[in-house]
Amino acid sequence: MKKTSLLLLGLLSLASCKNEEKTSEKKYKEITGISQDLKPGDNFFRYVNAKWYDTITIPETQAGVGAYMFMNYPQRLRLQGILDSVSQSENAEASIAQKVGDFYASGMDTATINKRGFEPVKPILNEIDAISDISSMMHFVTNTTMSGNGSILSFYVGPDDKNSQMNIAHASQTGIGLPDRDYYFSEDSETKEIQEAYKKYLSTLFQLTGISDAEASKKAGVVYDIEKQIAESHRTRIERRDVKANYNKMAVSELDKNHPNIGWPAVLEDLNAQTDSIDVGQPEYYDTLNSLLKTVPLEDWKVYLKAHTLENYADNLSKPFVDASFDFTKVISGQAVQKTRGEIMASAVDGYLGEALGQLYVKKYFPEEAKERMQELVDNVQKAYAKRIEDLEWMSDSTKIKAKEKLAAITKKIGYPDNWKDYGNVSIDRDTYFENIVSASSAAYQRNLEKLGEPVDKSEWFTTPSTVTAYNNPSANEIVFPAGILQPPYFDNEADDALNYGGIGMVIGHELTHTFDDQGAQFDKEGNVKNWWTDSDYEKFKSRIQQVIDQYSTFTVLDSLHIKGAMTVGENTADIAGVAVAYDAFKMTEQGQDTTKIGGFTPDQRFFLSVAKIWRVKMKDEFLRLWINNNPHSPPSWRVNGPLMNNPHFYEAFDVQPEDSLYLAEDERILIW
Repeated sequence: MKKTSLLLLGLLSLASCKNEEKTSEKKYKEITGISQDLKPGDNFFRYVNAKWYDTITIPETQAGVGAYMFMNYPQRLRLQGILDSVSQSENAEASIAQKVGDFYASGMDTATINKRGFEPVKPILNEIDAISDISSMMHFVTNTTMSGNGSILSFYVGPDDKNSQMNIAHASQTGIGLPDRDYYFSEDSETKEIQEAYKKYLSTLFQLTGISDAEASKKAGVVYDIEKQIAESHRTRIERRDVKANYNKMAVSELDKNHPNIGWPAVLEDLNAQTDSIDVGQPEYYDTLNSLLKTVPLEDWKVYLKAHTLENYADNLSKPFVDASFDFTKVISGQAVQKTRGEIMASAVDGYLGEALGQLYVKKYFPEEAKERMQELVDNVQKAYAKRIEDLEWMSDSTKIKAKEKLAAITKKIGYPDNWKDYGNVSIDRDTYFENIVSASSAAYQRNLEKLGEPVDKSEWFTTPSTVTAYNNPSANEIVFPAGILQPPYFDNEADDALNYGGIGMVIGHELTHTFDDQGAQFDKEGNVKNWWTDSDYEKFKSRIQQVIDQYSTFTVLDSLHIKGAMTVGENTADIAGVAVAYDAFKMTEQGQDTTKIGGFTPDQRFFLSVAKIWRVKMKDEFLRLWINNNPHSPPSWRVNGPLMNNPHFYEAFDVQPEDSLYLAEDERILIW
């Protein structure tokens, strides 16, 4: 889950228990900007958000504006304020403040960064020049992987899907520079423009190292050709949703036999990874890589590795490299102007030292009482979910018991970790931004490696406290809500229950549903991939999942561009059920059982208005196209209209009739959870 303008929320009087409004001591947040001239049943997203949407301007430094992921923009401004302060203070050596402050200061020192040019990566480029055979090439690849310079190897440590208590080695497909494999094969004009922009970007990177334009263009072609061959082996985003098909635990001895050119034993030795097996998520990629290591000339591979090194570090080098990177970003996202250096560095510190910065963030912006209210909301939505499972007509009693056991076993994390990451082995110097990045990346690799063969630490977080997001981790059977999302429009400790249950309550229900979506449903209460369904119930479940795929595949965006129903099915399922269970939880509250109007709206109407406001987003067409092709979530407008057209209480609250555009006959409305 995931800005810009906060909701225009004012204060109105509390209404009486009748449908009349009276003045009371208690204050409520006003809902403004509703387009009363529009019918809520035709397009509820527009009914709630049109006045804002049609008048708001997307900042030139952003690809979109509003809530969700774009709330991370004002978050970065908040973080920038913290960093400006600590970077100018006297801080104890090796303290959190010293590390984040000096890291930030080193990145803000653009004069030194520009003076260094591409000097920081010259030693790496020289190492590539020294590669003499495939064995030395793989040695280079593994060594640089450990310091954050990835290329053809994606290696990490995480839970075993079939033994979730233990951490094992994993390898997954990688090796391309465009966002997804399909970008190399699509023939539409927009994708072709992106392909050409990417080739130009590669060429520019080579030119900036002193190579002639003609030679740089030739090298860019070599890189693109290798990447296109690699892309042919990649599984699609839809194929990667198949949990079981993407679990392939193999003995290292077998991998070595199948991939002699990769040389897995030597790779693992270089990675300092002691293991006799690896879960290879997408084996076809490594089969293809093994062949390409033999068929692609070594000199071409060296060109490829140089390109990926320059790509990996372009934003951390001098201004010409940063500009080249942005020129490509501009084409693919529609963002008009580069972000300010302060915003870039706030994001960088959050990325490399996120839990150190997070400690400073929650101290300033996340009070304990907010955490307590959020805990109450999570508990209530969880109770409502249990009741919905009990009432399901399509599920047998035996499967209901298993589902409720899994629901009850969920770990709920709110605000920030109980145990903070230790950045003691990260060396930070105010004068060496590039080296700070390498140090932080190397330390992150080492922290991850130390988990190999060890029990899973269930207290670990996989996002930073300041990020506007939420997530479900099926291998740990947990839901996580960082402090960053626990602010308006999602959560407001001063707002009435209708707004909070329609806002963060919907998000809570959404994350709980991921426990039971097409992927999460394959994990048991311990986080293992294990069947807990009866055969009959699972077939019924899959038929309902197919309904979600079919329905959302009919929704259009940007004229003829459709939502990819099979790619977004997990998030769409979670949206549909998330609204439904949040509504049930709201009805458990005093306000939910009342009919008192506030600002002209009933409690039920305020609930649904809040659902629409939390997805108040406007984005550039280029970014929307990027979203449709790569994001597993539907675009914001359909995160409102899609779930609500399936929700009977929405029909009642706004008197939606058969002639309205969002109307579905009762037998066409989807009910899974």
